[in-house]
Amino acid sequence: MNTDPSQLKNSGDPDATNDSRGVTLFLCGDVMTGRGIDQAMSQSVSSVIYESYVKDARDYVRLAERKNGPIRQPISYAYSWGDALAVWRAFSPDLKIINLETSITTHPEPWLDKPVQYRMHPANVAVLRAAGINLVSLANNHTLDWQREGLLETLRTLQKAGIHYVGAGRDLQEAAKPAVLKVRQGRVIVLAYGSETGGVPHDWAATARQSGVNLLPDLSMSTVRNISKQVKALKQPGDIVVFSVHWGSNWGHAIPDTQRSFAHWLIDSSGVDLIHGHSSHHPRAIEVYKGKLILYGAGDFINDYEGISGHEAYRGDLTLLYFPVIDAATGKLLSAKLVPMQIRNFRLNYASAADSRWLTNKLDEESRQYGTMLQLDDKGIIRLQWR
Repeated sequence: MNTDPSQLKNSGDPDATNDSRGVTLFLCGDVMTGRGIDQAMSQSVSSVIYESYVKDARDYVRLAERKNGPIRQPISYAYSWGDALAVWRAFSPDLKIINLETSITTHPEPWLDKPVQYRMHPANVAVLRAAGINLVSLANNHTLDWQREGLLETLRTLQKAGIHYVGAGRDLQEAAKPAVLKVRQGRVIVLAYGSETGGVPHDWAATARQSGVNLLPDLSMSTVRNISKQVKALKQPGDIVVFSVHWGSNWGHAIPDTQRSFAHWLIDSSGVDLIHGHSSHHPRAIEVYKGKLILYGAGDFINDYEGISGHEAYRGDLTLLYFPVIDAATGKLLSAKLVPMQIRNFRLNYASAADSRWLTNKLDEESRQYGTMLQLDDKGIIRLQWR
């Protein structure tokens, strides 16, 4: 059966809504509301793009319609979130944190030789407000798609909209600055880094005199020590520290040993409580290490990829809402539920029973080697279990 949000809210489970012992977060992978999705709204940037095969962003709308039927346009600001809106009402997370892979700008010139370019009109920042997004990570490989002018307009637009951002800035000081957000039980501190392994160009790195992304230099213990200093300067008793990182390839389930070691070192040495990894176009394995949650790849959340062939075996149309509940006193994971969705017509729709089972089984298969198991309950919710 498909997910029923009324059953979620009234299921009687202590972690169905905010657990009094902890903080409920909403996390997801890449949110790409530019290009075709921007073109489907009432106000959009020029449809001209500079990709090798596609020169008009409206072609992505046509591809999606060819695959899944007409999209009634213009779409509203709430449209693309679809059934996720009801799930959010049911879970009532303390914070909603996303990786925004879309520049918000009317700047007309893309980054030279960049093969894929995402942007949306500044008016369409209302899409993020319609979902109640609290914080966006900008430490990714699309933040400077429309040059540094586009980044600066993105920052101004988010500030004006009252949406916090992390991972990019007008200089290195701003790009590296963690976000500190207050919740009922204390504070959530979010650090965001982008890695060249996740497609972030080296020359996008912010410097003392240049805007850009907070670039992760490598996955060494030396880098961990520097992050540890940053965390220890901020973290107080009751704070939860989230490390958001854009790393790794787009496709494939293998987790590099270097990523796993780095994640473990962060938890062991730096006071990090949760690793929020993204870049992969499909969900990857989940680990709970010393009671701390590691999402190696959260998968795409919203995109305009419908109708694009290739990599169908990975089911990139299936996406997840992640709801971990974190103990504010210890930073340890109390519980986690995942809600499966399918991207169809540029909208998040409840996944079918068959698709939910497929995704659960695949994630369970990939995660068991790390001592983590996933089970699908009769309400269509994936529950995380760990040793």
